Amino acid sequence: MIEPKEFYLNPETQDTNVYQIDEHETHEETFLKALQEFRTYRDCLVSHGVTITTFQGIEGCPDHLFPNWASTDPDGNLVLYPMLNSNRSAERIPRITDKLEQYYNFILDLRDEEKNGRALESTGSLVMDHMNRIVYAALSPRTDAKLAERWAKDRGYLLVTFDTTAHTGKPVYHTDLVMHIGTDYAGICSECIHEDHRDHVVGQLKETHDIVEFTNEQLKYFCGNSLEVIDGEGRPLLAMSQRAQSKLTPPQKEKILTHMHAIIGTDISTIEQYGGGSARCLMMELF
Repeated sequence: MIEPKEFYLNPETQDTNVYQIDEHETHEETFLKALQEFRTYRDCLVSHGVTITTFQGIEGCPDHLFPNWASTDPDGNLVLYPMLNSNRSAERIPRITDKLEQYYNFILDLRDEEKNGRALESTGSLVMDHMNRIVYAALSPRTDAKLAERWAKDRGYLLVTFDTTAHTGKPVYHTDLVMHIGTDYAGICSECIHEDHRDHVVGQLKETHDIVEFTNEQLKYFCGNSLEVIDGEGRPLLAMSQRAQSKLTPPQKEKILTHMHAIIGTDISTIEQYGGGSARCLMMELF
């Protein structure tokens, strides 16, 4: 996780991220509330036995708390990714990338694709099922189809791409808002997936996972933006914001808890409103 040095609504990402909502506070007001939310959420994860490594962010990067520019995998590999917006590219500071390279094999570097105006924003763009070597990608200006194909071919994963429509008529900017995949459970908002892709995506997912379906309204509250984490006893937990949890129906919650020991999370509503991201976006998995 990356503790932000500053936080406010990022004007560079607002065109593609329709979930950013400007409440017209000062940058300082927004930052102080978001910083407290970040720390409370991190401490919640730690209190449940989740191991967290925290880095410090820098000024000039209002979305630094969303580490969408690198990924690791269970094989011990590291990939660095191209970002659509310049103040997001600036988040890849050597102090953090060098530390990651000390522990992981740096196998794929896609950063130069930014010069071609192409983006693939790590686990925001690619929802990875490492166990079955399948990767899902909702196409958008921040998720380039050709780069997703290159990633999948290089890594030996089956690629499932699809188109989506958010409530404003634009594509959902990141795949990890649409879906999350755990060991044997997955959550997905298939309602936002175009009809000509929907059955294929859901069918592929059902082959390997028990599914909970979310509605478009629940997507707006970030029910899809969740992540399976492991507590100190090796039990699976679903990290999901308090706001998203409040939108789950009793049958959805009951089904999730047949696969998860608990659903954990705190109020991160300032981060959600101004950043357009939620519980999953705040974490980079370190395998």
